[in-house]
Amino acid sequence: MNKILPADYHTHTPLCLHAEGAPEAYIDRAIELGLAEYGISDHAPQHPEPFDDWRMQEKDLPDYFEWIARARHHAGDKITVRAGLECDWVCNNQAWNEELATRYDWDYLIGSIHYLGGTGEEWDFDHTKWLGRWAELDIEHAWKTYWKEYARMAKSGLFDFLGHPDLIKKFGYFPKGDLRRFYEPVIEVVAEAGVAIELNMAGLYKPCEEAYPSMDFLQLAASAGIPITLSSDAHAPSEVGRNFEQGIAMLREVGYNSSCLFDGRVRKSRAF
Repeated sequence: MNKILPADYHTHTPLCLHAEGAPEAYIDRAIELGLAEYGISDHAPQHPEPFDDWRMQEKDLPDYFEWIARARHHAGDKITVRAGLECDWVCNNQAWNEELATRYDWDYLIGSIHYLGGTGEEWDFDHTKWLGRWAELDIEHAWKTYWKEYARMAKSGLFDFLGHPDLIKKFGYFPKGDLRRFYEPVIEVVAEAGVAIELNMAGLYKPCEEAYPSMDFLQLAASAGIPITLSSDAHAPSEVGRNFEQGIAMLREVGYNSSCLFDGRVRKSRAF
């Protein structure tokens, strides 16, 4: 098959404790689909440990490097396999993310926000265990906090692209009114920082039933010239490249005609 689809750089491994499948199966699926490249980017360790029950711990990093090696060996010259991490932006963890960047010859690092709150009070807002808490929250305040941190993450310069921009909507809780009041300031910061974002198709399978980010956010990002990747957020081989044809159509609708490739933390673009 000719390689016509973008790279899929946001994928996971069983080391995060909520994914399944062998590296060979993920690679076989990527080759079958004709992805431009395949990237491995499991949830990075986070201090203090154990931080939660859905990520690698620091002791797992050698196994993670072996996973990447197995994937590359199986891929041979059939597909390029890139090495990454999905790093959490949590209060006061900038130094740890800087340390993680030195642990391997990464091709890219993803910055994501799964937690809100201050030190010792963080809660992983996208976890089902906290679903009941959403009904008791000030949704407006939660969204303001999330987007403030997203802007700080963009400014940090630590990451090559930013994960699932509006993950805050996962369970379908939205403030009233035009949401562009949240998006526009963040778009300005991301564009000035020169960092890429992703269109993450996994949101189609969550309660919000739409990709991350929304079309309004995507339109603003395209108008601002923000580079973009297309991601599956795969946690099983069958999810690799899922809904990529739909994702390409969404990107084209707002004016994108290329997506990012990463090699040794150097970004370039590839037309689709």
